[in-house]
Amino acid sequence: MSLRVHNTLTRKEEEFIPLVPGEVRMYVCGVTVYDLCHIGHARSAIVFDVIRRYLAFRGYRVTFVKNFTDVDDKIITRAQAEGVSAREVSERYVAEFYRDMEAIGVLRGDVEPKATDHIGQMIRLIEQLVAAGVAYVVDGDVYFEIARFPAYGRLSGKNLDELLAGARVEVDERKRDPRDFALWKAAKPGEPSWSSPWGDGRPGWHIECSAMAMEYLGPTFDVHGGGEDLIFPHHECEIAQSEAATGKTFAHYWVHNGFVNLGAEKMSKSLGNTLLIRELVKRHDPDALRLWLLGTHYRHPVEFSEERLTEAGRALERFHRLFREAARDTRPPGPVPEALRSFRARFEAAMDDDFNTPQALGALFDFARALYGHLERAEAPDHQQALVAGVEELKRLGGALGLFARSLNAPGAPAEVDRLVSERGEARKRRDWRRSDELRDAIHKLGWSVEDTPGGPRLTPRR
Repeated sequence: MSLRVHNTLTRKEEEFIPLVPGEVRMYVCGVTVYDLCHIGHARSAIVFDVIRRYLAFRGYRVTFVKNFTDVDDKIITRAQAEGVSAREVSERYVAEFYRDMEAIGVLRGDVEPKATDHIGQMIRLIEQLVAAGVAYVVDGDVYFEIARFPAYGRLSGKNLDELLAGARVEVDERKRDPRDFALWKAAKPGEPSWSSPWGDGRPGWHIECSAMAMEYLGPTFDVHGGGEDLIFPHHECEIAQSEAATGKTFAHYWVHNGFVNLGAEKMSKSLGNTLLIRELVKRHDPDALRLWLLGTHYRHPVEFSEERLTEAGRALERFHRLFREAARDTRPPGPVPEALRSFRARFEAAMDDDFNTPQALGALFDFARALYGHLERAEAPDHQQALVAGVEELKRLGGALGLFARSLNAPGAPAEVDRLVSERGEARKRRDWRRSDELRDAIHKLGWSVEDTPGGPRLTPRR
């Protein structure tokens, strides 16, 4: 079965055919670095992390670019409130972004450009647009004239007449059309600025991603992604300015993830209902967060639920127990038995269907259920071999979703410690707290500490 991807531009699933066989060039809009990351950022980051991982799992050589917007009104406002430079604010939150992404197992991009490092590329792109007659200069500002790009509105499906009515609420009389958008903004006192042919100023938001995407991926690339809130105006404007400048298709596939909702509201800082990543991973295993988010198809909205996250942690422990039991056998795993090979086929069929992670997880849970059948009869050599080989396959498939990369147990834990941890887990299920405490003490005597987490027991060496 070929990989099929829902393309926002065409509003249908299409066979995925990269521009260069065996290679995928992918750009994802990153964060504006003025505050800490919340669960909405986590969802988008995990969605595109999984898409990237699965493309690599399928054998593609992936070039993944994800930007930072490090000059923006929100950054400037925060900097002025704190009495520091905009760069100090943006650098602080770039560092915090990395901390949060590492905590939830999101891989770094192959390139992670910052807007302020690419002002020259943006200026050159704007010069092209002015020279082509699709952009105009007014008092040091530069605007894109959407009337010069008839395809404007194709991505979002927006009615341009309705947009005109909305734009008239706040009219800038200097524009030729209220719907025209800024490519360059003339400098204002106290704001960061750069010199340009139109005077000192700073770039508009939309031009950033066009310039950086084309700098690292060329004028045409395979996949452009981001949250569905970016479809309009950001991605619509990216298409207009990029294709007007080059005369070429900007991106072949447009992929957008749905929102995380708290009740019926979209998750956003302005609503004051944010859930910070760093607070969530204190209460829940990061793999549980990923497992819960992947339980909903990436294009659909997901309702936040602390209870569902806790349930995901308990479900995760079923996998971890299998891993601990298989780790007791130090022999290298053999081939996956024929009876267990269908799970990979199910997993791949689900992921090939527009990255259908709920169905892919269903295949993994059924796989785990089958392996528990072998665990119950593990005293027989053939069942033990099937368990070990199956667990390795399960880890490989989970790895395509970014799961199971970080075992709860520290590397190097002796088999005897793993056995005691497993026995303690069974005692806790029976609510035999006395036996649980005895086993914890036995684990301590062997030089290890055991901590109960929502995702299961975590082992660390005692100091």
